[in-house]
Amino acid sequence: MAELNSAVDTPLVLGMMRLHERKPLHDPAALAGWIERRVEQGLHWFDHADIYGDGRCETLFGAALAQSAELKSRVRLISKADIIKVPRDESPWNVTHYDSSPDYLEASVNGSLRRLGVERLDMFLLHRPDPLMDVGPTARALERLLQTGKVGQIGVSNFNPPQWRLLQQALGSRLSCNQLELSLRVSAPLFNGTSEAMQHDGLQMLAWSPLAGGRLEEEGLGVLLNELAEKAGCGPVGLAAAWLRRIPGVPIPVIGSLNEDRIADALAGCRYEMQRSDWFALLEMTRGQRVP
Repeated sequence: MAELNSAVDTPLVLGMMRLHERKPLHDPAALAGWIERRVEQGLHWFDHADIYGDGRCETLFGAALAQSAELKSRVRLISKADIIKVPRDESPWNVTHYDSSPDYLEASVNGSLRRLGVERLDMFLLHRPDPLMDVGPTARALERLLQTGKVGQIGVSNFNPPQWRLLQQALGSRLSCNQLELSLRVSAPLFNGTSEAMQHDGLQMLAWSPLAGGRLEEEGLGVLLNELAEKAGCGPVGLAAAWLRRIPGVPIPVIGSLNEDRIADALAGCRYEMQRSDWFALLEMTRGQRVP
């Protein structure tokens, strides 16, 4: 078993997917203040992708970082690429597709660096597994990005074990992490071997949509979360984070909310050690069936 990679050392990663929708944070000084408050909470890692707002999210974040060289030095940046959405598809088919070719990946990293106004991404991830990936050239492109210092670490997102292992065997450097969907509402990676494979291979798990897209407090799950919140010292958002952090390998939630109260609740939950019976009670409630 490989040693677990703890390259992303934080209780939470802050996802910037919806930044372009949050107009009060479009002012560079306002966003710089928001980022500063997160850093003061001990939250230094921010998750981007070239498709978030079609690059607008990285541009907004870069304008905020330009307000302060000291702030820029304290943040840690993740970005992802290889998804081409319909508006950017130049073919006649108007089809979302993936591109893991060396030229595309290198151009995407350069674009993210330019928009963010930095010289290096602390982490770069392949955003989705590409069924047309030519693994040798893709691996060599990732190695060049590491060697030139444009990228500090490399990882994947939404990959299953055979997919990341095929890429890993072509690399001289280790993959650091896999970012995948995991929450109280989506627990399949805990039962299909993915979680165990990541622990075995030493990949850190980053859990996207850990708050289930706002569906945490629906139906019986919401009732149980509010009941448990009375003894936990945090709300439903914090309990969702605590549930994730109880899993072996300690997945790191990637919180997409920009609401400061929800972020504070999630951070409080990361400090709460959930009892085993509570963990299974929440699992049972969200799956709608008894634990066998």
